[in-house]
Amino acid sequence: MQTSLLHPSLQDCRRLFLRNYEVWINIGVHDFEKKGEQRVVINVDLYVPLAVSTPREDELHEVLDYDFIRRTIAERVSKGHIHLQETLCDDVLALMLAHPNVRAARVSTEKPDVYPDCDAVGCEVFGLKP
Repeated sequence: MQTSLLHPSLQDCRRLFLRNYEVWINIGVHDFEKKGEQRVVINVDLYVPLAVSTPREDELHEVLDYDFIRRTIAERVSKGHIHLQETLCDDVLALMLAHPNVRAARVSTEKPDVYPDCDAVGCEVFGLKP
């Protein structure tokens, strides 16, 4: 079981996820980073109450569509240069939590091409609606 699901307010939730969504965006604080796009890998977990995410008729309209996650991220990264991964994470988290059916979300970003001696550098943020 996902550790986050141990939180009492998430025990009646389904976890939806988007894994290793790769985007090319203009991100970074250094001059050389502002001259071109970099590869960023984004992961998202959404916690949706079973009461609003359990299909009764096996129809897409009964659940949160995964396209919402991809489309929302694509719209955010299309808005122009982002200096910090932390800003990107916070923005995507806020957009995910704005969906009325999402109770909590976890967002991580990774820049896999920054250093030759490690897999990636990145950050992660978790948010829970009150």
